[in-house]
Amino acid sequence: MAAAQENTARVGGNGPSLTREQFMDAFHEMLLIRRFEEKAGQLYGMGLIGGFCHLYIGQEAVVVGIQMTLKDGDKLITSYRDHGQMLAAGMTPRGVMAELTGRATGYSHGKGGSMHMFSREKNFYGGHGIVGAQVALGIGLAFANKYRETDEVSVAYFGDGAANQGQVYESFNLAALHKLPCLFIIENNLYGMGTSVERASASHELWRNGEPWGIPGKRVDGMDIAAVHEAAAEAVAHCRAGKGPYLLEMMTYRYRGHSMSDPAKYRKREEVDQVRKTRDPIEHVRQILLDAGVSEDSLRKIEDDVKATVNDSAEFAQTSPEPDPAELYTDVLLEA
Repeated sequence: MAAAQENTARVGGNGPSLTREQFMDAFHEMLLIRRFEEKAGQLYGMGLIGGFCHLYIGQEAVVVGIQMTLKDGDKLITSYRDHGQMLAAGMTPRGVMAELTGRATGYSHGKGGSMHMFSREKNFYGGHGIVGAQVALGIGLAFANKYRETDEVSVAYFGDGAANQGQVYESFNLAALHKLPCLFIIENNLYGMGTSVERASASHELWRNGEPWGIPGKRVDGMDIAAVHEAAAEAVAHCRAGKGPYLLEMMTYRYRGHSMSDPAKYRKREEVDQVRKTRDPIEHVRQILLDAGVSEDSLRKIEDDVKATVNDSAEFAQTSPEPDPAELYTDVLLEA
């Protein structure tokens, strides 16, 4: 963890770059992701969610901070730890939870589940189960943006476990060669499945992985939403200006196992508890708001609203119908 402090983008001495209203919005969005994921974990335990389920608990500041710098038309693509990105992109909790439970009202009509959910309307191009594969697709989205002569950017999320995949480096090369407006985000939660990044990667400075192709990079405190926002704003501006891709390594942490089936015995309980106690991204924002004069009652109202939204999504999902068998034959071929 000591290396994570070097070259870390932090809020400057003049205070956070976000307004009080932005912190309030961020608190709501991060809390929505946290409570949604907790509910998804409950439904999985009840057998209402099948297959794989990878929760985003602990990493909320990354996607919310980045999303605050984007605009309509920007495109997102990510790995299988994808529910947080979906909600941050504006996909409804009802639609996401219905897809998790395999219902007809889900975003992929109950056929995609946790790892294969898409929304063209929200420019969310899916969670992907093949490690690192979404990065190559992400530069394809960036190529489309450049070809159409827009200033829209593509954001490709991947984890530290995918950072040394060959297709990731191939994507770096093509993105740099063609100056594609692609923002690469490494969500370094320190563990690829059950293996520490320190054991899996010869380089412990993943933010420098794009240097051979001239891609600028930065390491960011991914548990501090203001630091995430500040670094992302700089990176997005770089991409929009036609200067090519940018790489951000977000130092974050997941509180749960790799997936719901992972007991996470490869790390001590004390390690997780220490991060929760000292670096939790939601509690950090809560304290900023309290110090800024926001009342406990105001924050409690946000918490109550989020709880009601999440409970509604779970009820909607459980009462929605299962897909008609005829859905097996839809969305297979797109005819012009």
